[in-house]
Amino acid sequence: MDDQNKNLILATALSFLVILGWFFFFPPEEQAADPNAPQVAQTETGSSNSLPSAAPSAPASAAAETSASPEAAVADAPRIRIDTPRLSGSISLLGGRMDELALKDYHETVDPTSPIVQMLHPVGASDAYYALYGWAPGAGLALDDVPGPNTRWSLLSGDTLSVGSPVTLGWQNGKGLTFKREISVDNNYMFTVTQSVENASGSTVGLAPYGVLARHGLPVGPKGFSVVHEGVIEMADGTLTETKYKKMKDFDYQEREGARAEVQQVQENGWIGFTDHYWMTTLIPSPGSAFKQVAKYDDRRDIYQTEAVLPTETLGDGQTASVTTRLFAGAKKWETIRAYERSGIDRFIDSIDWGWFFFLTKPIFWLLHNIHTLIGNMGWSIIALTLILKAILFPLAFKSYVSMAKMKELQPQMEALKEAAGDDRQKLQQGMMELYKKEKVNPAAGCLPILLQIPIFFSLYKVISVTMELRHAAWFGPFQDLSAPDPTSIMNFFGWAPWPGPEAGSLMATVLIGILPLLLGISMFLQQKLNPAPTDPTQKMIFAWMPWVFMFMLGGFASGLVVYWITNNTITFTQQYLIMRMQGYKPDVFGNIKQTFKKAPPEDKK
Repeated sequence: MDDQNKNLILATALSFLVILGWFFFFPPEEQAADPNAPQVAQTETGSSNSLPSAAPSAPASAAAETSASPEAAVADAPRIRIDTPRLSGSISLLGGRMDELALKDYHETVDPTSPIVQMLHPVGASDAYYALYGWAPGAGLALDDVPGPNTRWSLLSGDTLSVGSPVTLGWQNGKGLTFKREISVDNNYMFTVTQSVENASGSTVGLAPYGVLARHGLPVGPKGFSVVHEGVIEMADGTLTETKYKKMKDFDYQEREGARAEVQQVQENGWIGFTDHYWMTTLIPSPGSAFKQVAKYDDRRDIYQTEAVLPTETLGDGQTASVTTRLFAGAKKWETIRAYERSGIDRFIDSIDWGWFFFLTKPIFWLLHNIHTLIGNMGWSIIALTLILKAILFPLAFKSYVSMAKMKELQPQMEALKEAAGDDRQKLQQGMMELYKKEKVNPAAGCLPILLQIPIFFSLYKVISVTMELRHAAWFGPFQDLSAPDPTSIMNFFGWAPWPGPEAGSLMATVLIGILPLLLGISMFLQQKLNPAPTDPTQKMIFAWMPWVFMFMLGGFASGLVVYWITNNTITFTQQYLIMRMQGYKPDVFGNIKQTFKKAPPEDKK
């Protein structure tokens, strides 16, 4: 077995094992259970004492019951319409809760007639998900002296929340405290909530403003690979923390809170919320503000919750206080998120899950984004991106392929060394090292391009699987969503027939592969045939099976990633073929293909 083939098998096997290991350690998550359970649907956000004892925390007031059931109370309460170029929904005057929100730009499927994506849902829905704001009582105040999730607010100004048209809510506690809440929204997905209180009670009071995001049960719908983070995401003074929903159940139980919670104090800059595959809700206090972050799971009622609790305000008689926070609720689109970061939200771009290879993923996405801006088609942009990446790596690839060509030229001398050394392996290794040194050949050079493809592969996988820009991105014909597996199959004649192929992820889809996985297998097979099949039976078997194993294994990946792999293989084949010919070695591709299907002599089968 010559060193070149050893290195090639080692590199290829390593790539194979890395991908298999990825799916072993990061298997597809199980389908989320239906959270539509009676004990969840008939409760409000759970209680908490995440603030100091002098001021019970925000969600403590959320535990208060209304005279009617929560579903009936929410349904009966008046609503304020939300209508912007990108958002539609409403705000309930019960608690001033933002609990109906839909994204006008995004549909549930590639079918433009399918429903638009619904982000927030009121209590009573199977997947209740909403934002609450209020004040937690401190010194001199009781729970019913401050507005909470069940407070009936009055509309003071505005009738529809839209860009440039804020609305103002008001509530008086009857004891001299007047509360107001102004809500505005920009032309994307950012709400600004200004809470104010005026003290005319005749005494000094203490109270703390808060914001809460509550989610009843796990998100409904198919789950992606766990390589995509879904759960709590929080930034605290430059430190990013990601906690999956299932990990929230491992939080320490807080007896006073009646839930499992983790609490973190932010000194200057931070934000906290929930992130899904493509969508996110985030509570964002003003930059430079200290506040307390709380991530919580109430296992009694299956409620996931995040809180931003600001410091207690102490007001003397006649004094007022005002606090402004922001709420992001929308799509994690790179340009939008980056613009918010540049406006002062610390490291907001990291709300997109860039993965372990973020130092590659970020520039690769930036390059793909700019290519797509020029071309306007994501499929052709991925192909153009591959060409650019191969051009960047070409100097290394050139040295590698030159080294491989020289290794071919040294085959007669290496065979002579093997005959001369006989069974003396040490003598053979010494002879080969002297030969490599004399001819200035690096036998490991052929591995480097393959090894470099591993981090690039995973970085591009993150880009295609995670970023909003690839969702429902069309190429041509049947390929209308490059973030999804190839929709074609033998069943629908590779997209020519009008009926769909087997359901993605099913066993049938794995067996009856589409045209892209098939082209991937063929491209890998042709790349192998630049060299004759190895004489060693083990090597020969590995080389024979590997293209087709990869073909079926990668068939369930996002079709955009398979497009990249096919393009990469095609360019690699072309580069290697031309460089080898320039070095005097003429690959006999068709001869090697014929040799593959040639019946072996009886003595070779033993």
